[in-house]
Parts: sequence; structure tokens; C-alpha cells
Amino acid sequence: MNVNDFDFNLPEELIAQVPLKNRETSRLLVVAQDHLEDRHFYDIVDYLKSGDVLVVNNTKVIAARLFGIKEETGAHVELLILKFEGNRVECLVGNAKVVKLGTRLSFGEGRLIAVCTKIGEEGIRFFDLEYDGIFLEVLDELGQMPLPPYIHERLEDPNRYQTVYAKVDGSAAAPTAGLHFTPDLMDRIKDLGVSIAEVTLHVGLGTFRPVKVETVETHKMHEEHYMMSQETADLLNEAKAKGRRIIAVGTTSVRTLETILKKYGAFKACEGDSDIFIYPGYTFEGVDAIITNFHLPKSTLVMLVSAFAGKSVIEHAYQHAIDEKYRFFSFGDSMFLQEPAKGVCRKTIK
Repeated sequence: MNVNDFDFNLPEELIAQVPLKNRETSRLLVVAQDHLEDRHFYDIVDYLKSGDVLVVNNTKVIAARLFGIKEETGAHVELLILKFEGNRVECLVGNAKVVKLGTRLSFGEGRLIAVCTKIGEEGIRFFDLEYDGIFLEVLDELGQMPLPPYIHERLEDPNRYQTVYAKVDGSAAAPTAGLHFTPDLMDRIKDLGVSIAEVTLHVGLGTFRPVKVETVETHKMHEEHYMMSQETADLLNEAKAKGRRIIAVGTTSVRTLETILKKYGAFKACEGDSDIFIYPGYTFEGVDAIITNFHLPKSTLVMLVSAFAGKSVIEHAYQHAIDEKYRFFSFGDSMFLQEPAKGVCRKTIK
């Protein structure tokens, strides 16, 4: 498949620059195989029922963007932290050509020092960190919220780029399908008899890196770290056994579920790194419906939803959204993909 097959023309004015005052008043396009419905996100309760399991990604965005200088020359350098473990971080580096092995970067007049220990591909660098105190507290002091480059407006409240259920620090971007939920809406969903299952996938390059190849099949996903608890695994396995719907909130939740099922054949308490790439032709094993935002042209996210709902269905839905002036991307509106495309088989987990 050619990457250009997933391109579309989007008027710039439809790229949402700021979040709505009330999260749940965003618009919701309900997508079935044979029709579309224009609703608001608070209407999602009309499409959920007792016994459903709603899977949310509880990752929390960290202040992952750092601006500093190269100690030797004073050259300005920008880091986007993709992963961290202890005092070691993997970063996407702006002006990466000036960062060699052994290069020392200083942030906050020496409050944080990063020493390059490994050169990766396409601007990726690995660093050992030197600092006093607790890393996330230092990061909160020196770093900035890593908003996407297509957002040009200042975000007044950084919490609006977090889901209301965010709890596990580690993301370089928000799982944006979850930004529409409010605490009150979550309570109403639970009152319906819907179970909430939490997974964690720390959003990084695997989710937002542009596709730079011409042929879809040759794109390589960057690994992102995921986790599933025993409680969530038990809940999802029971839902599968009883034929209850599993509804994924966002492509990151989809990728976490599919990664674990592909690896173990059932849901399992585990953690690891996923580079799963889902595009048309993929066989879904664990997702009955998806809540998702409207994604960038030629992105792996458009490919994923096209694999689930069918490419022609997604093309029709996106054109409808453009015609009806829906808001796109991170702070934009959402879709509820109610069912897989006809002919997309789902394996039964025994």
C-alpha cells in the first residue's frame, strides 16, 4: 500500500488550537458501517450498555520538553524525552548534529546535566543525567508540556492536556481520545454498568512519528512501553469469555490490547515494549469498538482506524467531518467506531 492512499486535504482552520471549556461538549461522530450520526461526546452513554468494558490509557504526560545549551560551545539544544528509567533517558533532539558521544548539555544553569552515551537513528540520543533531588520534580521545574507542533496557541491550563484519569508518569504526548471525559461523565458511564479497565502505554514516537516511507509496509514503529495489571487482565478475559464488548479509548489502548493478545494469546499481567503497527489487512483480536479523535493525514493512526472500520468508511467519515466543520487533532472532536469492518475477523480467546 502507498502512504499517499491515506492522505486527505484538511482546511487549516479545522485544526483545534485550544481545548473546549467543557471537555464533554466536544462533538462525537458515531460511525457504523452503513450510516453516520452527529452527536456530542456526552451522548456516548447512549451507545454503551451494561457489561461493556471501557479500556482507558492512564498514562500521564510529563514536562518532557527541555531547552538547554551545549556546555562546550553554548549552542542551543532542545530535547524531547521519550523514555526514562532511573537516571537514563532516550530523547528526540532538535539540532541533533551538534550532539555527539560525550556531549554535555546543561539545563537550568546546571540544575540538570545530560551526558550523551549513545547515538540512535533520526535524531534519537541517549543520555545519562546528573541532578540533585527527584527527577520528576526537577523536570517539572525546568521542562515544558510537549504540545504538538500544529498547536500554536498557548495552553492556559496544562491539566487540559491530561486525561482526568491520568496517573502513571511517562508520556511525551497525551492519549488524546481520553481528553473528552470528565469525572461526572465517567460516573454516569459506571452507573450504566460499564466496567472501566486501565492500561498504560507511554506515548512516544511510535504514536506521533510521521511516516517517511512511500510504502506502508516498510514503516518501522518506534517502541513504546506498556503495562497491564492482573485486575485489568482478569476483567478483560472474563469479558471475552462472556462475549461482552471491549471498547478501547484511543489508538494507544488498541495497540496495548493487541500487543498483549498477539504475544500471549490472552490478556495477561505484564509489561514490555511494543512496536506493533496496525494497518489495513490486520486481524484484530481484542477490540469490539473504538473511541478515537480525528488524526493527521498519512499517519499510522489513520491507518489503524482504517484497518478497524474499513478504509472507505473512514474516508467517508472524515469527509463528512470536514464538511460539517468538526475540530481535528489533539484538542479536536471524536469518533465512535461502533464495529469492525465486515470481513475483519476476530479471533475468539478461549
